[in-house]
Amino acid sequence: MPLHRILALAIAFSCGAAALPASSATTILFVGNSFTFGAAAGAAPLVQRYHPDTVTDLNHEGIGGVPALFKAFTVQAGLDYEVSLETSPGKGLDWHYENRLAAIARPFDQVVLQSYSTLDARKPGDPSTLVKYSGLLAQAFHDKNPKADVRLVATWSRADQTWKAGGAWYGKPIAQMALDVRAGYDKADQASGLIAGVIPVGQAWNRAFASGLADTNPFDGIDAGKIDLWAPDAYHASVYGYYLEALTIFGSVTGRDPRSLGAGESVAKELGIKAETAAALQKVASEQLRDL
Repeated sequence: MPLHRILALAIAFSCGAAALPASSATTILFVGNSFTFGAAAGAAPLVQRYHPDTVTDLNHEGIGGVPALFKAFTVQAGLDYEVSLETSPGKGLDWHYENRLAAIARPFDQVVLQSYSTLDARKPGDPSTLVKYSGLLAQAFHDKNPKADVRLVATWSRADQTWKAGGAWYGKPIAQMALDVRAGYDKADQASGLIAGVIPVGQAWNRAFASGLADTNPFDGIDAGKIDLWAPDAYHASVYGYYLEALTIFGSVTGRDPRSLGAGESVAKELGIKAETAAALQKVASEQLRDL
């Protein structure tokens, strides 16, 4: 090829590269079920439909959910994140691996995985399936990006599983289910060298109970001055519960103190959470992340 053509191509390529700079945003994927997409049976789906235009729903269902709350926190914190999510109600990580792997196995920088609320739908409290499939998913993400930071979300105690006869944790303290769930996620973390850690969302709920901020039993009414972390079904979260979940994930993933967002931050305002309650929930998330 003549030298003048080689130079011309080189100039054209360099100009094109300058016009299309590589993105410096951190990419993150959330994989989970209704506890991630923000379902709230019996209440307005404020979290589920929260600013879906700010995130990429890989299932094209128009969901914002907890990932969109996380995105809003990062914007307020001056961080640059590209947020994606892949969710399906009532599913564990095994389902996502078996049915959505082709869609989600991409070179993400960070991945947040959340499985079924009782660890196993058929065998509550048994972490065997979680351990197996969290490891397989972590491997799949590391195959695409060896530096991928993969974390697991340990979820909360379900009031319907604790206070109602027939529940798998019936007769036990409200905090126990979250502790058992955390223990299951810890086993998954320990079984794979490719998982960076467990995000203690359920224990943040326990801390809110212990501090007197949140009511422990929605079936006997909500005590004056306390908030209800559950939705009306005593299973999913209320706006307060999802806000606390998103704060805890935000602090774990970014390393920022949730209290740095401040009582007047925008997500709380849009969800109808009072400034003093937002500050209290930020404090709970911060203290739980300190203690892990």
